[in-house]
Amino acid sequence: MKKTIIFIAFFLFGWTLVSGARIEKALQYNQHTLKDHYKYKKTVRQIQWNKISQKLDSLLILEEIATEFGALNNYKNKNGLAPLVNSFKHNAYKHVVDKNGTKRDQGIPFYRTGNLSAPECYGKDGALVWILRDSADYLVIVPAEFDGVWLVPSKYVDRLPVRRFTKTIFVDRTNQNIVTLEQTDTAWLVRSMNPATTGVRRPPYRQETPTGIFVVRSKTTSMMFTKDGNSELAGYAPWASRFSGGGYIHGVPVNYPNKKVSEFSWSLGTVPRSHMCVRSATSHSKFIYDWASTDRALIIIYD
Repeated sequence: MKKTIIFIAFFLFGWTLVSGARIEKALQYNQHTLKDHYKYKKTVRQIQWNKISQKLDSLLILEEIATEFGALNNYKNKNGLAPLVNSFKHNAYKHVVDKNGTKRDQGIPFYRTGNLSAPECYGKDGALVWILRDSADYLVIVPAEFDGVWLVPSKYVDRLPVRRFTKTIFVDRTNQNIVTLEQTDTAWLVRSMNPATTGVRRPPYRQETPTGIFVVRSKTTSMMFTKDGNSELAGYAPWASRFSGGGYIHGVPVNYPNKKVSEFSWSLGTVPRSHMCVRSATSHSKFIYDWASTDRALIIIYD
């Protein structure tokens, strides 16, 4: 047990046992490519290779010890609206949230061992978890995005078919960029380095893109979206890969009555402005759509 706790700490707090993941550039998608450091207005932005390397190291450590992985699943509350946590509040969007700010809507209830009367907090739909063992109608899990060992009703966890993730997508909310990497026997190969646009906190409709380690859960060639405040279709986003709730990586949105797909938008790589999703160039989103397999690739969102 002590050894297990040590390994959990290494993963959860970002500690590493190795000197740094070996990263080499071998682009498979070479349009709109960013440099390691690049100018934005009067500032210099960057690809945060140190953070990416540390997170890859932590992932490799987890893969060495985890016997099974899962993805939290309550998309559109398909497994039931999570019970109320012991201590909840309403955020600026009038959503019920836990102490960490995670929404009850599409959330997953996390219980402490020995206290199943009410969950203590919520997990995010699509988040990667390490399944430690089964316990009656519950699973004992370790979430990849925050600390602790938790009990989660089994219906909220999809068991994944792999124990190693060779394809990862990194989204940097601070620098507004997106990087894809693929693991080989000798190194992590950079497959693309591109500008992106993440979500902005602007109630009542626009929300930040959530941070965490998520699994590619589903895909659609056209992700339909509605007008703010009603159910009328407003357009669609091409080549969309879903990672959490209604959050997708997708191409440049097509707003009706226009129906023509655009390749690039001036807003990519500038400041957060989407409703929650991660926007990228349309051809880059298609590259991700074709390249990253459902339930076998990770999307890691960080600052």
